[in-house]
Amino acid sequence: MRHYLIPIACLLLTSCSSERPAELETTASKGSAENVIFITLDGLRWEELFTGADPWLLNNERYTEDMENVRARFWRDTPEARREALMPFFWSVIAEEGTLWGNRLKGSHADVTNQRVFSYPGYNEILTGFVDEAIDSNNKVPNANETVLEWVNKQPGFEGRVAAFGSWDVFPYIINEERSGVPVNAGFESAVPQGRDLSEKEQWLNELQAQTPSPWTSVRLDVFTHHYALETLKQDRPRLLYISYGETDDFAHDGDYRHYLDAAHRTDAFIRDVWEWVQDDPEYAGRTTFLITTDHGRGSEDRWIGHGIDWMGSSAIWVAGMGPGFPQHGEMGSSEASGGDKSDISVIYQDQMAATAADLLGLQYSNRIPVGASLLQPFQP
Repeated sequence: MRHYLIPIACLLLTSCSSERPAELETTASKGSAENVIFITLDGLRWEELFTGADPWLLNNERYTEDMENVRARFWRDTPEARREALMPFFWSVIAEEGTLWGNRLKGSHADVTNQRVFSYPGYNEILTGFVDEAIDSNNKVPNANETVLEWVNKQPGFEGRVAAFGSWDVFPYIINEERSGVPVNAGFESAVPQGRDLSEKEQWLNELQAQTPSPWTSVRLDVFTHHYALETLKQDRPRLLYISYGETDDFAHDGDYRHYLDAAHRTDAFIRDVWEWVQDDPEYAGRTTFLITTDHGRGSEDRWIGHGIDWMGSSAIWVAGMGPGFPQHGEMGSSEASGGDKSDISVIYQDQMAATAADLLGLQYSNRIPVGASLLQPFQP
C-alpha cells in the first residue's frame, strides 16, 4: 500500500475566475458553477466502480447470499458490462458528460494522503483539504479544523446557503455543526428546518424514520439521508450541498457482498435522482456541478471487509464529477493524463477535493494549512 505523505497538498490554489457576484440569478463565470452538490459514498472500492461485481466475492458463499439472483442482476461477461449493470448512471451519464479518475487498470490513480485510512481522518481530508494526524479515531470529537463547508458559508452570497446530510452520526462533529453554523442532519436526526416550517415530506420522513429499524446503531439507512437532502434542496435552495451515503461501508464491514452491491446500485440511482431534479429546476439547471468521491478504499478477497493502514488497497479511492466548469474527459487513463501544457494528472489525491469544490464555485479556498490544489487547474487556461 502506498502512502503519499507530501503530495501536491503543498501547492497553493489559484482560481481561474474573478470575484463571484452574490446573487444566485447571475450567470456563472467561465470555469465555475453557481451551485455544487458534493457527494461521498463511504468505502466504495474503485474495483466495483470500474469493473463491477468482483467474481471472487460474488462466487463466495461466505460473503454472497442468494448467489443465483445476485449473479443474474450484476454478473456480465466483461468488466465494462458489469460496471454498467452495477452503476448505470455513472457509466451512461457521468462517463459521457464528466470525468472519472481512479481506474488503476488504466494507470489512473487516486489516493488518500492520511495514514489512518478510515472514515473520520478521510472526511477531514476531503472537507478541509489537508491531513490532521491528530485525528486518530472515529470518536465523536468536534473537529478543530474548519471545513470547506464552513469556509464557503462565510463567503459573500453563500451565507446560510450551505447544508450537509450524512447517514453516519459522526458528521455533526466532523463538520463541527455548533461552531460552523452549517446545518447538519445525520445519523437518526429528524428534519429541523431553519426559518421555516416542516414540509409535508419532512413530516412524513420524520415519522417513517422513527418507525424504521436500522441494521446499525450509528448509521441510518441511506434512503432517509437521500430524501432529507433532496427535500432541503427543493425547499431551502442551498448553493453548496454535501451528502454522504454510508451503506456501502457498513454492509462491507458486515461481510455482506449482496447488500454491498445493492447499496452501490441504489446510491447510483439516488445520485441520478438528484441530477434529474437539478436538470428540471430552472434555478439549478445548467448552473450546478456534481463532485463525487469516497473516503477510503478496502482490501481484496477476504480483506474486503475492512480498511486501514494494514489493509492493502485501502488507500486507493476514486473521484468523479460533471457539470459547469468540470472537464469532460470520461474515464481517465495514463495516456490522457499528460500532453500539451497540462500537468500530469494520472495521480490525484483526496486532499484536492475541498479546493475543487470551492474552485467550481469560483472561490479561491484557503485554510490555516496549505491545501491540495484544485483538480480543475490542469484544465484551466
